[in-house]
Amino acid sequence: MEYDVVVVGGGAAGLAAGMMLGRSRRRVVVVDAGEPRNAPSGHLHGFLSRDGTAPAELLAMGRNEVTRYGGELLTDRVRGIEPGFVVHLAGGRALTTRRVLVATGLRDELPDVPGVLERWGDDVLHCPYCHGYEVRDSPIAVLGGDNRPFTLHQAHLVRQWSDDVVFFPHRIELADEERERLTARGIRIVDGEVARVVADDGGVSGVELAGGQVVPRAAVFVGPRFVPHDELLTGLGCELGDNGWVAVDPSGRTSVDGLWAAGNVVDNPAQLINAASAGSTAAIALNHDLLAADIDRAVAEQDPAGV
Repeated sequence: MEYDVVVVGGGAAGLAAGMMLGRSRRRVVVVDAGEPRNAPSGHLHGFLSRDGTAPAELLAMGRNEVTRYGGELLTDRVRGIEPGFVVHLAGGRALTTRRVLVATGLRDELPDVPGVLERWGDDVLHCPYCHGYEVRDSPIAVLGGDNRPFTLHQAHLVRQWSDDVVFFPHRIELADEERERLTARGIRIVDGEVARVVADDGGVSGVELAGGQVVPRAAVFVGPRFVPHDELLTGLGCELGDNGWVAVDPSGRTSVDGLWAAGNVVDNPAQLINAASAGSTAAIALNHDLLAADIDRAVAEQDPAGV
């Protein structure tokens, strides 16, 4: 059986695309490995009508909506895509399809500081738009990391949610102008290498420096390095943008004919609601592309001699 579209990735982008394609009466399957990026978080925020929902609940609702309109769901991992397209699954199946949408997201490379990974998604956070309101007016730390521009911007941004923000440059060497700007915003700077994030069953309680000093804090924001799960896209030869990420047009179309991408795999700042929107936009573009091919095929079949 040939699918119209195989969607790789069953997060917000992939499920939104699967639902829209199902509603368009396309033969669509969503393949997902079951490893959502936001799984450590207890609640999602900023998604209109679903604010405060558990991430797993949103995914469950999305899966139900895909199948309600005739879409299929497969729990498996895509290990490769042949041009043309044949999608090979780790479980051994090979899916033939006219088009492919990749919505595999990204991974967060966290600062290598003890306590960060252990509390990630609870009170060690990275997105103030997702979690800033929940820690408002509390003592907040911002921890410097490899993603320097993001981290410095984050320190200024987090200040909107609390008057008590401490920036730990950690291994970042701040320029005089950077220090001046932080201080002007009322952000305290504590220099020195960070040894660990102090926490127990009750949550984060402070940030400990290498010398043993502990600065009491109730939440920590970090700046991960965002690494897209784009191996399937680059393996098919997709062109990259100036930022090193796979380039797409506003509909999610890549440089490879018949191949689309949506969500965090090509757009690292995308919130859940933006990723869902991108999936819907890509699905509509895919349907229009398939429609054009359907019309051409119907004309050719009606007049096979081309007269």
